[in-house]
Amino acid sequence: MTAMNIENGDSTAYWEGARQGRLLLQRCKECNQVQFPPRHQCIKCWSADLVWFESGGRGTVESFTIVRRAPTAELREMIPYVVAAVSLAEGPRMITNIVGVGALEVSVDEDVQVTFMTDSAGRVLPQFRRIKQ
Repeated sequence: MTAMNIENGDSTAYWEGARQGRLLLQRCKECNQVQFPPRHQCIKCWSADLVWFESGGRGTVESFTIVRRAPTAELREMIPYVVAAVSLAEGPRMITNIVGVGALEVSVDEDVQVTFMTDSAGRVLPQFRRIKQ
């Protein structure tokens, strides 16, 4: 899959973690809220006292769609592919892709595990694969 170049001051640690094969999330030191995507303040209490920690990389599929018609020319060779909302064990939701063997057979409430893939531009992206295949 591909992603726009969205690395910024709030997300630099996240993308560096991805390049190392680690899924990093933020936790607020004031209220313990875990958040994604990265921000400079807590989404619950607005504190700027955030720390990064490594996610266990497990989640559950909340919803998904199978893309069968490429929205851009660069995605044409990847169709069909799965775009999913994954609820991480730590709480936040990620919009991501389900990849690997049996990806098109994914179902709601299925457990998934993070994996990392490099796109055509050389960016390392967290994706998810089905645990049961």
